[in-house]
Amino acid sequence: MNNNNYCVRVTRIHIRFDKRKLHRSNRQFYSAPLSIEGDNTLARRVEWPTVAVAAGVYGAWAGLLVAAPWIGATAAALFMIPVLVLHSSLQHEILHGHPFRDRRLNELLGTPGLGLYLPYDRFSGTHLAHHDTPDLTDPLADPESYYVRPEDWQRLGPVRRGILQANRSLAGRMLIAPLFFTLGLIRNDLRAIARGDRTILRAWLLHLATVPIVLVLVVQLGGIPLWLYALAGYAALSVLSIRTFLEHRAVGPFLERSVIIERGGVLGFLFLNNHLHALHHAQPEVPWYRLPALYRRERDRILRRNGGYAYPHYGAVIRQYLLAPKEPAVHPAAMQNRSPAPSP
Repeated sequence: MNNNNYCVRVTRIHIRFDKRKLHRSNRQFYSAPLSIEGDNTLARRVEWPTVAVAAGVYGAWAGLLVAAPWIGATAAALFMIPVLVLHSSLQHEILHGHPFRDRRLNELLGTPGLGLYLPYDRFSGTHLAHHDTPDLTDPLADPESYYVRPEDWQRLGPVRRGILQANRSLAGRMLIAPLFFTLGLIRNDLRAIARGDRTILRAWLLHLATVPIVLVLVVQLGGIPLWLYALAGYAALSVLSIRTFLEHRAVGPFLERSVIIERGGVLGFLFLNNHLHALHHAQPEVPWYRLPALYRRERDRILRRNGGYAYPHYGAVIRQYLLAPKEPAVHPAAMQNRSPAPSP
């Protein structure tokens, strides 16, 4: 999730990316891509661990609706939070080409809007653009950057500056970023649709085709009030903010901009091992369940390449940054002279 500056830029990025082209171009940014010797996952037609996660997510969601009259709406909504976090992580896995080789099957699996707030196609387009840029964290090039340019900062009023300042701490990111991201995204997408952007219109139409079904099932089958389910969806976005809070930093060397959280724990599973983020960026085609073994095998090499940008676990992140700011809101001047991505 991100600030309003991000929302303005995110609506302009709606190109359909070819996954193979994306992965080829992404690898150009990494010298000596990590090997996955003995891994024939990419040759498989179906990646069953990811299918199992999808079955678990949708099955748990439906099961909680059925159980809600017995366990109570509040308890069901609380249990929905990790389910919705895992659903978002599943969507992230799907947009990278898993678990099927058929893109249409993947889109069908990822489109249901259980989380309510973000259309799958919008998530897919902006996230693939994020992977495709050699200028990670640059506010003009990276649609998932949390930074603003100095000139943008000068134009902002005290309220928006205060929001960006609060966004620098983990608590602030979790509390307010999902709200301002959602409102900004909707506002700017409506403007783009009014200008005739059919790609964004299609994304929202697909999303709005599934959300009413979700809400009817939530109310009629589960008896969960809409406000309570919407709150659970917001809480899921807040949990996801723990992952996105420090995934990238604005430093000169490209390879040192992506983080490693060595032991993900429960959050690591809910994020489908995306805590090994530098490894994911190095080889985004590797499925989630292969990342831990690959990291254990290549740990020293990965940490050398990312400049040691790592934390032992999410507990350390929470203790250090819950209330303390991590980085300035303004993009560091060191990145104004962009360093070229390393050659293979």
